Amino acid sequence: MTTKVMAFGEALIDFLSNGDTALDGLESFTKYPGGAPANVAVAVARLGGNSHFAGQVGDDAFGHYLKASLNRYGVNTSSMLMTKEAKTALAFVSLDQTGERSFEFYRNPSADMLFRGEDFKAEWFADEAGVFHTCSNTLTEADITTATMAGIELAKAANWIVSIDVNLRINLWPDHQVEVQRVVDWMRQGDVIKASLEELEVLSNEPLVLINELLSDGVSLFVLTDGGNPVRYFAGEQGSGEVIAPKVDVKDTTAAGDAFVGGLLYQLAERGGDRASLQSFTQTELEACIRFAVACGAEAVTKTGAYPSLPSLEQAQLQLDTI
Repeated sequence: MTTKVMAFGEALIDFLSNGDTALDGLESFTKYPGGAPANVAVAVARLGGNSHFAGQVGDDAFGHYLKASLNRYGVNTSSMLMTKEAKTALAFVSLDQTGERSFEFYRNPSADMLFRGEDFKAEWFADEAGVFHTCSNTLTEADITTATMAGIELAKAANWIVSIDVNLRINLWPDHQVEVQRVVDWMRQGDVIKASLEELEVLSNEPLVLINELLSDGVSLFVLTDGGNPVRYFAGEQGSGEVIAPKVDVKDTTAAGDAFVGGLLYQLAERGGDRASLQSFTQTELEACIRFAVACGAEAVTKTGAYPSLPSLEQAQLQLDTI
């Protein structure tokens, strides 16, 4: 069995607009399974990885639909909990003419936010190598932040790679105010971080200074995206560089970042999946991982929806040949 990748956080329903009007206009929506960590789990599974999802959904029709959807795409859901204490989260997603999104969330509180640190089981981290993935949507209130950090502590104790996707959704935060220090403290716990330039500008007036501080704090790899511009990576003594994304026909950017992250984590797992292996990578090996991730993201935007757009290994390889 290949190295385990466990994505932790929210699984939710994406109601994706069938038109291109604003959320305050009259439009219809189609139901899709979603949630950034769940998307990442599916992305890894689609590539053939050993993918697990950890988190909580409501014991309701939407929650059962999400669990069945993850299973259908090959994700192990043995660490996916259900509760009757709250409903499964919903997100209504509108797209503009370029495929860019606007969100309206129904999540406060939702089942994913009631996951607690004691809900993690030590046996989930029993493997000698693994990748534990989180994103900032599990930092929007104190208890779920504590749970997130508990998972990271277990992963670190097992010598797993800790992956962080900043993935800021400002309208999920109380009063739309991001707790910047909370996010930065969480980022400091990561081995691999992916963020967009726009997100870093929320967190710091000097994004590149923040990246260098995080590398000094022990982060091994920082990947910086900036829309259609080249993806930049920073890895301390292993070097830095950039990868140019291919030009593709963009239909929907919903899963672009999650496809990218899934591709990157799949590569890290296939190449060892523990912190020592990550730290021993050459710059050439790191860049190969990022090129593969870029190919996965590029392929995903050519299709509509989240799970359905995530590429197979064959599709990713074909897109990789264009980079």
